[in-house]
Amino acid sequence: MPSATATAGPLALVGVDPWTEGCSFDQELWEASGRSEVLVVPTGAAYEHPQRSVDAAASWFRVFGAKVRGLMVLGRRDAEDQANAAEIRAARFVYLTGGSPLHLRSVLKDSVVWQALVAAWRDGAVVAGSAGGAMVLGDPMVDPRGGALTLGLGLVHGLAVLCHSSSWSPEKAERTVSLATGSFGIVTIEERTALIRRAGGAWESAGAGRVELYTGGGLAHLDALRDVEMG
Repeated sequence: MPSATATAGPLALVGVDPWTEGCSFDQELWEASGRSEVLVVPTGAAYEHPQRSVDAAASWFRVFGAKVRGLMVLGRRDAEDQANAAEIRAARFVYLTGGSPLHLRSVLKDSVVWQALVAAWRDGAVVAGSAGGAMVLGDPMVDPRGGALTLGLGLVHGLAVLCHSSSWSPEKAERTVSLATGSFGIVTIEERTALIRRAGGAWESAGAGRVELYTGGGLAHLDALRDVEMG
């Protein structure tokens, strides 16, 4: 995919425990969307009571006065449905919930819903993903089963996202981080925390915890992400 133009909207990569105290950045994202409806897509939670994710988001965003609606894209047939794609394309704030990034990838990759999401984001819509929903947006993607790298959806190229390192053994987390080379980076995002790419292209952390970028085997400043290729 070509690089995104300057009109692309904000992108938020959020750690685990979204929609809880400390995630005040959600209000800023909602305001950046023009205070529009938040369209929650619980694909990653397809086998884990997806409606619960929608309900949790609705309860959280209601505090800001935001309306939330769920779009049940749970399987490949849903992702190839033109009506679902039209909903995504018209949305101004799309939120991919956590769950299985591997299921998310298999459902969305090269689908009409994914194409609609990318088109909406390029046209200024806010896109957010939490936990598995954040991990799948990078390429490469961290495989949660063992910490190795695999293919992601590639809205962000050359950046792998790790949201579950706090629940991993230090050895497993260190092994994954050590995979970062000079050609791409790995970013770790703590609970109730986000790595946000603003509409102008600047990256910053927000929320209750830390965001750390590793490249070339060591820590780097988030400014290093400014030239990362976007989908």
